[in-house]
Amino acid sequence: MKRIYRAFGLLPVVVGALFSASSNGAGNFTWREALPGYKYQFPRDHFEHEDFRTEWWYYTGNVTDTGGKRFGFELVFFRQGAKTGAADPSVWAVDDLYLAHAALTDAEGKQFRFDERLNRRGPGVAGASSAKQLIWNGNWSAQWSGDNQKLEAITDHFRFSLQLTPQKPFVIQGENGVSQKAEGRGRASHYVSFPRLSVTGSVTAEGVPHAVKGTAWMDHEWFTEQLAGDQVGWDWFSVQLENGTELMLFELRRKDGTIDPYSSGTFVDAAGKAHHLRRGDFTLEPVGKWQNYPVQWKIVIPSLRLSLVSRPVLPNQELRATAGGPRYWEGAMDFTGTQKGVGYLEMTGYSGAVSLK
Repeated sequence: MKRIYRAFGLLPVVVGALFSASSNGAGNFTWREALPGYKYQFPRDHFEHEDFRTEWWYYTGNVTDTGGKRFGFELVFFRQGAKTGAADPSVWAVDDLYLAHAALTDAEGKQFRFDERLNRRGPGVAGASSAKQLIWNGNWSAQWSGDNQKLEAITDHFRFSLQLTPQKPFVIQGENGVSQKAEGRGRASHYVSFPRLSVTGSVTAEGVPHAVKGTAWMDHEWFTEQLAGDQVGWDWFSVQLENGTELMLFELRRKDGTIDPYSSGTFVDAAGKAHHLRRGDFTLEPVGKWQNYPVQWKIVIPSLRLSLVSRPVLPNQELRATAGGPRYWEGAMDFTGTQKGVGYLEMTGYSGAVSLK
């Protein structure tokens, strides 16, 4: 699941495109649908899929410095297709818009900072390239070398340079090659995750550098249509437990307050094997709020004898687009209960319905 963003006075148009995309086309261009039976090819599928309308690469992690100071970080790259089918030879043709979002949670300093940017692909300004093994937007980047990934982001208030090394193989989320989000053809994504990456590198907050290490999670999704008209938002969790297992869970909320049966998740065991979880396999119960966001949750998965309570590192980890775009909450979390761990939580649709189709 995921996000948005800005520049050149295009934000209202881009937000409208990203959250209200037509189901199967723009002009004369026909976008490919995410359908069961997709034949994944790696490493090619870790990079751009320009025949699908929407795509994102999403990194979150929890790290500490040598003195125990805790940080949460996020770096997200979005590609939004804008092809019309009309020929345009200009290098500045708006065939793809690239959006990016970076955030840093400073637990000890009780600060949450974020920044956002948007660029058309242009002459090397932003993009994703399997040939270069690179996803970038200006001086924010994810450079791959095999499955290792190096993140770089520089903003006015913080920066980070982080090396990510997989501790487990990537997993394909969902069933039969798709993560289904709603009833109907193509209402799905192709979804790949690295559930546990070790992190080393540096974080600079308010001008002070910190050598850090910890763990990260990486998601990559591509699709043309996802949500149904009665779905208003979602709650998404990534969890890395101290016993060497991981969880991804999401629930899709409907306008009438019910949870869509296509909500699902994945349990990754200590050996790295992924186990699909259907809606009936788990419960997510909100148990505490910050403003209108349920930032504390109880998670129960009876088949795994797992009961967790999640709490945010900071209550206020809300992201607000600069020009009236959607607001949502996304931040670093701690998990306690039958196991302990860390992770991230994202909540959308609490300040207005999200339409991502």
